[in-house]
Amino acid sequence: MSSDTTGLTFTEEQDELRRTVRSFLESKAGEDAVRQQLDSESGYDPAVWRQLSGQLGLAALAIPEDYGGQGYSFVELGIVVEEMGRTLCPAPFFASAVLAANLVLHSGDEVAREKYLPGIVSGGSVATVAITEESGRWSDDAIHATARKVGGGWVLDGVKTYVLDGCAADVVFVAARTGAGLSLFAVDQLEGISRRNLSSLDPTRRSARVAFEATPATLIGEEGRAWPVLTRVLALGCAALAVEQVGGAQRCLELAVDYAKVRRQFGRPIGSFQAIRHKCADVMLDVECARGASYYAIRAAAELSDELPAIASLAKACSSDAYARAAAANIQIHGGIGFTWEHPAHLYYKRAKSSGHLLGDAAFHRSRLADWIGI
Repeated sequence: MSSDTTGLTFTEEQDELRRTVRSFLESKAGEDAVRQQLDSESGYDPAVWRQLSGQLGLAALAIPEDYGGQGYSFVELGIVVEEMGRTLCPAPFFASAVLAANLVLHSGDEVAREKYLPGIVSGGSVATVAITEESGRWSDDAIHATARKVGGGWVLDGVKTYVLDGCAADVVFVAARTGAGLSLFAVDQLEGISRRNLSSLDPTRRSARVAFEATPATLIGEEGRAWPVLTRVLALGCAALAVEQVGGAQRCLELAVDYAKVRRQFGRPIGSFQAIRHKCADVMLDVECARGASYYAIRAAAELSDELPAIASLAKACSSDAYARAAAANIQIHGGIGFTWEHPAHLYYKRAKSSGHLLGDAAFHRSRLADWIGI
């Protein structure tokens, strides 16, 4: 299927996709549903995940039709991710349909595509990507896990941390070093690994520690050629994460403005006070600037533009800062109630903080942007 990937406007078809996804998420993944999953074992509702993947086909959006997907572009995927960020939807969509799916797609390994993509498309298989280790750094020199040949196959040794939905995944794609350099491997025999959920500030997005000890694995792509693939996948992930953060920041702005209209002090709404109006205006400016950068990034991702790494880093840095400021302002405008567990403001604040560090924080991406443009 084709889509308009020019400019910063959306087609009627894309707008209808947004309306459909928003309606579904508001009914199936609203605040009550999010809270119900905070203490669950998997961190998400399997029934909702099956509806997202099977009934709506959202995991299949940006997957080529040859592998059971719908053949749309990264723009449509970005719309879905933005709406999920708006509701804090607890689902393994980002790990599986964004990171893992794109790693397989761009690995150059046709056998892996045919083996793993249909399961990701249907939602029957949850996949994730294991890159970072104890340092938490998203760079090639921070990867120390190793892979070695045993008999006719490969085994992995090492520990990965901050693996998104690592305990819920059926397939883990791992970056590890061999004699030829950094390589990619698939682990789908999960009885050979040890994994546990990490204690995290953000209870709406699960991450895990995954340990490998002589774990059987399958080489994906060409041995020693993983970093170019990971560079592209991380850029695509940053573009998607940036637009997800915009969705969350926009919702924080809406919550703050709605409250400022109804909360009264000294006989009038607090939204009439200059300090509150200025704070809301500042947040709106932040969100709109981040929106422009993130929309530009998902369109660059759809075209696989040569500028994608720089644009994705710009969008990630801008959106991380905007979300953090919007979430903090939302709490401040709500006053005392904004600090309570019963109000959703703290959930958005925690997601803003965790998303700000995921795939690299704003300072990391500003440094990368400077490197890309030669400053």
